[in-house]
Amino acid sequence: MSEPIAPANDPNAAVPSAAEKSAIEVKLGTAKDKKDTGDTAFKAGDVKSALRSYHEALMYLHGIDKNALKSLGVPSSSPPAAAVDEAAGAKAVNEKTEVDIMLERIYANMSACHLKQGNWKRALDTADKALAKNESNPKAMFRKAKALGELGYFEKAEKILEDLKKKSPSEGPMADAELARLRAADKERQKAHDQKMRGWLSREKKSAPATEAA
Repeated sequence: MSEPIAPANDPNAAVPSAAEKSAIEVKLGTAKDKKDTGDTAFKAGDVKSALRSYHEALMYLHGIDKNALKSLGVPSSSPPAAAVDEAAGAKAVNEKTEVDIMLERIYANMSACHLKQGNWKRALDTADKALAKNESNPKAMFRKAKALGELGYFEKAEKILEDLKKKSPSEGPMADAELARLRAADKERQKAHDQKMRGWLSREKKSAPATEAA
């Protein structure tokens, strides 16, 4: 029976066996291939196939241990020192493995797929999962805002888009275009609501009993 793998920050973490290393390499390689297949399908407009490939990639990625990745020499990345909040008192920054980066991109891409299909709640959920890996992912931020707007949460969507403009100035034109679209949609929604209310009040007035003459 193999030894349990220790937590990622444990210096005494068990070293995976050759067989375990080989299995991890296969899983990682297969996940990459599935993601690439999904990307190609999405670019070709085949959203269903893209989602299927992304789901398959997730199945291979989930459960891969960070310690095992390090023992294989799989590169990891950490935010630059300037990005670390000094007010946090030199908090330790968790390293991001290649798996984390792939998960972030897959979830962001899945969000785009769900937007294409009009599945706003799933688009929101997958965008949130991508942002859990990287809260500043511009594509995931934009897709979350779009999903929120389609679900009627205009204020939340506007807040995210304004934040996106600050974090990624290059995304400003796209964010501004979406803000304009959201505001126009909100204006139309309010107009339709007002018309409905006026119609209801008019019907109520007509159905009210006439006052008898004195």
